[in-house]
Amino acid sequence: MLKSLILIVPLILVTVCFSSAQQKGYTPKIEPCTCWLKADSNLKTTCAYLIVPENRSKPNGKTIKLPFAYVESSNPNKHKDPVLYTAGGPGASSLRGVRIHYRALMKNRDYIAFEQRGTEHALPCLKCNEVDAAIKKAYRNNLLVDSMTLEGIKQCRKNLLAQGIDLSAYNTDENAADIEDLRIALHIDSLNLIGISYSGGLMMAVLHKYPQHIRSLILDSALPEFVNIDEEELTNFNEALNQVFTNCEADSSDKVKYSNLKQLFHGYFTSIGSKSFYINYLEKGTTDSIHVKYGRNELLSVLHGYMEGHDQIKEVPNLLTEMISGNHKAYIKAYLDGVFNGYAGESGMRMSVYCSDKMAYANKNTIYQQEQIQPYMAGFHVNDVYLPMCTCWQVASIAVETKKPFYSNTPALLSAGGMDDACRPIYNDMIHHYMPNSQRLLFTDRQHGPLLNSYEGDAFIGKFLDDPYKKIASDKKNIIAY
Repeated sequence: MLKSLILIVPLILVTVCFSSAQQKGYTPKIEPCTCWLKADSNLKTTCAYLIVPENRSKPNGKTIKLPFAYVESSNPNKHKDPVLYTAGGPGASSLRGVRIHYRALMKNRDYIAFEQRGTEHALPCLKCNEVDAAIKKAYRNNLLVDSMTLEGIKQCRKNLLAQGIDLSAYNTDENAADIEDLRIALHIDSLNLIGISYSGGLMMAVLHKYPQHIRSLILDSALPEFVNIDEEELTNFNEALNQVFTNCEADSSDKVKYSNLKQLFHGYFTSIGSKSFYINYLEKGTTDSIHVKYGRNELLSVLHGYMEGHDQIKEVPNLLTEMISGNHKAYIKAYLDGVFNGYAGESGMRMSVYCSDKMAYANKNTIYQQEQIQPYMAGFHVNDVYLPMCTCWQVASIAVETKKPFYSNTPALLSAGGMDDACRPIYNDMIHHYMPNSQRLLFTDRQHGPLLNSYEGDAFIGKFLDDPYKKIASDKKNIIAY
């Protein structure tokens, strides 16, 4: 289907995009390319670039290329309203985020995976390897990690600007317009949008700005635009931890070992404050170990990683018991292995979006109030983009209107994980307030993204797409439909 769409694009642009081009000052174009995403061999997959201005306020200026994969359903009686997915993060790649060969969403519809501007396969890709190098240098030489991170960010910004990249053009407003331009270029009248985390809020922004062509929304652990996550991150993390403590008290077979774990956690992590610890660490490929300094932030980073792993979260009570007893070594070694072997550096796209979107509208006092009531986590950055970084990055804020809540009767399926330490279930309740035709699913024992990352979730997606106004029901004790 996409091949035929590409062939008729010139005709479409004459009949459909002429008036659009007059209004916009440009015409979105499609250029075929090789595929990154591999679907089931029985599903025809075609890939191409969407070509649009980098900055739409300069329609005749520099253009960028945004890849997408178009996967055709094998159903000869399929519907004409495809499903479009783009990844969260911000900064994750959409072309590797969803395996689609078994998906219920492919049963009756085509599927589009769309790569956001600045991400892995987009041209340009806003990688920031300079931050990676700066953080490694900090640990090798026992320098302040936050200070070195800022040095890396300054260097990355300088290098990207030297390439002629407009960092303020990588934001939610432009991302939403990219999706609308793709719809126009492919001559699609109606879309079903799927988003997760940041892209859940992005899909709401698409609906807000271009409502007439959106059939439905499927939002998994959505972060709505009207929520400034930095004002809530420590508290969200704390709420998820409290749920672990509650579950532990109710279910643990070792009541003696894990009794009073919450109070012990608060007391220990408050007491160590700015205290420094040291570990001898041998970096891969070297022969001499280095004496590495670490502290509360590194221990909390380890804890945060365990909270986000579906299997590892079960180990959190034992992890905390070990840490409180002073047994840090194995956990910190694994953390440093990640720093030196797995970390790929900050994404410039991620910083541009967060700084222009969330941080630009966040209240500094509200952010710090979290530390005052949760001193055991003071100074810890749950998110890897935070205020001093945005001061260095220097990008313009997105439109005020994009940040405001809006009302819509468009049907939506909202999902959340009860153990999610980032996008709490309350966000779904807030979205539902403005979208009365939305339905909510709470996966009580799951974390971030339970809808797209479970077979049960896939079945719910299929039922919702078949009839988005029909009430969703669950026969699972750990999945609540409401």
